Amino acid sequence: MANETVICTYRVRQDAETEFTELLGRHWQTLSELGFVTSDESLIFRTVENPPTYVEIFTWVEGGFDRAHEHPAVLAIWEPMDPLLEERDGLPKWDFPHYRRVMQTSQ
Repeated sequence: MANETVICTYRVRQDAETEFTELLGRHWQTLSELGFVTSDESLIFRTVENPPTYVEIFTWVEGGFDRAHEHPAVLAIWEPMDPLLEERDGLPKWDFPHYRRVMQTSQ
């Protein structure tokens, strides 16, 4: 099975952005140190307008996704993230669709 890229969307409560970004700042580094993601650093984006929505893009190594869901160091980041997020405009607090690259354009 090929590596899967995940595009995480986090709908952050306006009053919780500072606490959320502290957790997010440790997220990829923790996954990387545990060997759950590829060496390509994550990309993180924030909406220009408020309330804030963050998008984080990174690629799991094979089996990394399943192992992350059981590791205490990862859960120590994910669990405190949940109350900092909110459902918004009929969308869930967070969303994690996984993708596989099907083509690459040349530059």
